[in-house]
Amino acid sequence: MNDSYRHKGLRRKLVDEIRSKGINDEGVLKAIDTIPRHLFLDSTFVDVAYQDKPFPIGSGQTISQPYTVAYQSQLLEIKKG
Repeated sequence: MNDSYRHKGLRRKLVDEIRSKGINDEGVLKAIDTIPRHLFLDSTFVDVAYQDKPFPIGSGQTISQPYTVAYQSQLLEIKKG
């Protein structure tokens, strides 16, 4: 699987959605805009990879929705260096 302009557009849309919910840490937003989430899922779930929803992984568990991860990451106040 590759990382196409379509995937980059889906990431940009996700970043815009998360930003609209109050995430303003540019480092966090850049990470979401850069990391190809679809490469971590089966190819049949490409569109799901960029939705701001938890993703079920079996046994009653989910991967947290992107906003939750962004919120937690923003709270860490990660700095370069």
